[in-house]
Amino acid sequence: MFLERIKEDIDTIFEKDPAATCIVEVLLSYPGLHALIMHRIAHKLYKWNIACIPRLISNFSRFLTGIEIHPGATIGRKFFIDHGMGVVIGETAIIGNNALIYQGVTLGGTGKEHGKRHPTLKDNVVVGSGAKVLGNITLGNNVRVGAGSVVISNVPDNSTIVGIPGRIVMNKGQKSHQLQHNIIPDPIKDALCTLTNEIKELKKIVKNETGITYQNLDEFNDGAGI
Repeated sequence: MFLERIKEDIDTIFEKDPAATCIVEVLLSYPGLHALIMHRIAHKLYKWNIACIPRLISNFSRFLTGIEIHPGATIGRKFFIDHGMGVVIGETAIIGNNALIYQGVTLGGTGKEHGKRHPTLKDNVVVGSGAKVLGNITLGNNVRVGAGSVVISNVPDNSTIVGIPGRIVMNKGQKSHQLQHNIIPDPIKDALCTLTNEIKELKKIVKNETGITYQNLDEFNDGAGI
């Protein structure tokens, strides 16, 4: 079973990373794979309530790979950490199947509370590089988190979330290709474009109704002391 999971992890890397060229390269030079294998060992010992050793394995894994996964974190199948440096996954985090996260991602808590305090990621979630997903929140199926975003609230299925704090943009239920997490909408830009278009329409209305262009209007306001 353990060897079958490793084989599945290797197949997942070939599926999700176009840079992977051969099995030897993947086995020797992919820290995400190394961290995941060591986490499975640590997680099993953690579930058996063995003290100290799971954390030692976790710390050793962090030393070797730059990826910190708490032994208590629950991780599903076909999980891939691309590059991986600086990734932190907290104790009560739950990650579903076929998830993909990039370097610098944090699945962390927001305080010193006990119990479930880290995020839950459902199936087919993509988290872009440097993103922070914080607290006991849930990211639904097929969610994409843009690079550098900070997510602090629940995200429904089939959504893209960007910005600080994260803003949700629905994708009309269409699942996007996993490696296209950089192709994301910009809600702030969209809002500014909408405001710009509305101002243009208002200028046209003012000109049609009064014959005053906005340049004339500025001159009028200056002459009137407005």
